[in-house]
Order: sequence, then structure tokens, then C-alpha cells
Amino acid sequence: MTDSAAAPVELPLHVPVSLRWADQDAYGHINNASILRILEEARVRTFWDYGRPPGEGALLTVGVDRDTHTVVAEQRIQYLRVMPYYSAPIDVRLWISRVGGASFEVSYEIHPPEGQPSEGAFCRASATIVLLDAASGRPRSLRPEEREGLRLHLGEPIDFGKRR
Repeated sequence: MTDSAAAPVELPLHVPVSLRWADQDAYGHINNASILRILEEARVRTFWDYGRPPGEGALLTVGVDRDTHTVVAEQRIQYLRVMPYYSAPIDVRLWISRVGGASFEVSYEIHPPEGQPSEGAFCRASATIVLLDAASGRPRSLRPEEREGLRLHLGEPIDFGKRR
């Protein structure tokens, strides 16, 4: 990601995430706690290098056995409508909406599976991710190549609007 002439990335990124039968609640729709897992799954698949060969798009080299860990410092979710269970993977759309010194923000929208009728997003969300030095457990600054890679995915932050 160090080539300054890198082609712009088409945003948002689309990540298919399969639902589990257990994601449903007693009302037959996807439980709010399951939404957190879905967002995490999309984020990790997109930006982390867990188990991927080099060069397959991961922006951050993090993990239990690495020198960098990540933590979610803040997360906000705005539920827009009830999400039913789908057997086809749902479409999680995500992008980076802020790049800071030791943190960045990921913005998301969850939509029905590709090709399914849609009335718009089921929810929108944002998460602030902080990078930690694994040895000290303290925040560490983004490296230039990480910052550059994240900026390739930079889009507008979610406008959550006023509370009802």
C-alpha cells in the first residue's frame, strides 16, 4: 500500500456475511447483539490479515501472535428497520470514515443480500478502533503504510442525525 499512485478504491466495500440460525431472537428477526458480531466479522475480513497470504488486501498486521493488537474504543449503531433472517449472505457495506493518530473509524451499513429487494439499510454503525502495542498494551501510532492504506478507503462519516 505504499504506492502513492494506487488506484482509488470503489466505496463502499461490500462484504457478504452469512447469518447463523442462532442470530434470530424470539420475534424471528436478527437480535441487536448479533449485529455487533456481523459488523466485527465484516471489519476483520476486510482490514485484518488473519490467515491471509500477503498481498490479499489486508491493511493491518494484527493478532494474538503479532506486535499489534486492536480494541474497539467506541461503537454506535442506529437501527433503521427490523432485519429478518436470510439464508443468503447479507451485504455489509463499510469504509473508513476517520484516520487519527493511533485510531481510525469504520463506518458500516447492513443491507439485504445482493439481488434481494431492498428498502434501504437495516442499520448503520460506526466503530472507533485503537491500535495497541502488544508488549506494553498502550496505544501506538499508525505506521505510514497503515495510514496510507486506510486513507484509500476513506469516505464520509455516518450522519446519525438527531435522536428521536
